Amino acid sequence: MSTDTVIKDAMDSLLRARPGFWSRTACGVTRSLAPIQALLDRNAYSIETSRTRILLVGGLSGEEGDVNMALHALELFAGGGDALSLRIALSAVPCANPDGLRLNAAPGNGAGGNPSGTYPPEGKFYYDPEEPEKRYLWRWICSQAPDLVLELKVGTSVTWEHNQAGQNLAPGLAAKIISGEQGLLAALGTGHPDGLGTIPGLRFTATEEQLPRELSRLFSMLRHLDVLTKSDARKALDTRRARSRMEIANVLASAYGHTFNPVVYTQGVPISGRLRLHALEPEGENPARDIVPLLESFTSAGLPQDLAPSALASVVWAEELSDITGDARYNNLVIAAANRFEATGHGSAPKPCDPDFRTEDMFMSGAILGRAFKLTGDTKYADILVNLLLDGRIQQDHGLFWHCRLSAYYWGRSNGFAAMGLAESLTYLSQDHLQRPAVLSMYTRLMASLRRLQHPSGLLTQVLDFPGSYLEFTVTCMMGYAMARGLRLGLLSNEFRETVDLAWQGIAERIDEVGNVVDGCASTGVQNNVRDYLDRPAIFGFDDRSGGMALWFAVEMERLDRGI
Repeated sequence: MSTDTVIKDAMDSLLRARPGFWSRTACGVTRSLAPIQALLDRNAYSIETSRTRILLVGGLSGEEGDVNMALHALELFAGGGDALSLRIALSAVPCANPDGLRLNAAPGNGAGGNPSGTYPPEGKFYYDPEEPEKRYLWRWICSQAPDLVLELKVGTSVTWEHNQAGQNLAPGLAAKIISGEQGLLAALGTGHPDGLGTIPGLRFTATEEQLPRELSRLFSMLRHLDVLTKSDARKALDTRRARSRMEIANVLASAYGHTFNPVVYTQGVPISGRLRLHALEPEGENPARDIVPLLESFTSAGLPQDLAPSALASVVWAEELSDITGDARYNNLVIAAANRFEATGHGSAPKPCDPDFRTEDMFMSGAILGRAFKLTGDTKYADILVNLLLDGRIQQDHGLFWHCRLSAYYWGRSNGFAAMGLAESLTYLSQDHLQRPAVLSMYTRLMASLRRLQHPSGLLTQVLDFPGSYLEFTVTCMMGYAMARGLRLGLLSNEFRETVDLAWQGIAERIDEVGNVVDGCASTGVQNNVRDYLDRPAIFGFDDRSGGMALWFAVEMERLDRGI
């Protein structure tokens, strides 16, 4: 029996032992495309819970004994009943180095890396050819922000070690400070990991026979004494999440939407977001004062020739700027952009869209053609748009979209583009348009699928159907925006509100005080295989695309709450 099967069977047994307490997930993907399996407590991302959140990590070494130790610890916890589980929220990664275990490559991973080596990992998120496990595990732990990380290892005698942040736990366990090179626990215990805060860590080494007594000692201590409070990382996420949507929107508006170079939708969306935000708080400084000069040379020259849809969609701000300034030239830009779309017959994508019907074009076209239809009432724009949406036939029976006809992969942001394109289109299509029911059906099926795939953190993943794919920022904003718009327009039932609120929670936690974001997928064209999508770089920091989408999401959520 394979090691993966052994771990899966053990996890199945644990899920049966404590129904409703754990769910199966994965926290990463190895170079062999193996998911790094995990058990997630129901309160692992909960705002309200008073339970102490502990993450158990085993098998970083790739040694079978360490993995068995972690699985045994989970069995002991499950056997402890409510006395433990009502006080402690225990999540676990029983084998953080599955390739090392499977290939008998311990302490390495068979790809030239050592997941138990030096932390924190630098760069190459999540495409490092040698050590992807480090990147996945590090970000997953930091963004989950448990109150304690507990690493288990097999040894000949009992040893407890603590990191710097876990020194309050030392007396009750006679623990020593972790020494040696900067491993996972040591890195979590100092400084501001991932820009958040420290997380206490304990490493327990013993024989399996000694495990029950020592683990009972730890849990008894945590249950009866207030030696472990919220981790600094968890407090930092609480602080981020406690900001109002308008506070976060203003942070984003200060960081994004202040340039129009290059001419592309990633610059246009945040400019539009700044104008939308001003409409919600008109007493604030009018952003048009600096947006008008920023765009004047472009506006005066008119649209350059041979623009791709992504560049044509850069003028999504035009109608809003026209409203705020009374200058009709901006609306004329939308109509001029819409006039660049040319119908090419049934079953073919309109020019200049990709003939293979990429989902990006669903948003780019919906954003411009829909607005042009609203401004002019000319049905040719609506007809071109509807034909693009319906003729692609890249939506599958379960509701998700391929990236395009030639790329049968469920990339997260490609489905985000589809979601936003359908939401934008339904915003502008008239109620009596003959194809509106078909477009609405596409939209509701996609929303249902995305809702089903939402991670407990609130986010969606880089590749939607691949366990362990990284939690990705932009697709979550796009899903949230599309759902909030649908709720506001009455396209979705109220049961989707919980999904939208959870998505906003996840996004709010991943925006810092100056607008930096966590793990927005870099610019991505059509890829050749699932590995290429998994390997797209994840941006941690400033990113126009992520910031603009988050600003639209924030404003749309505020509109939803205000009923406007």
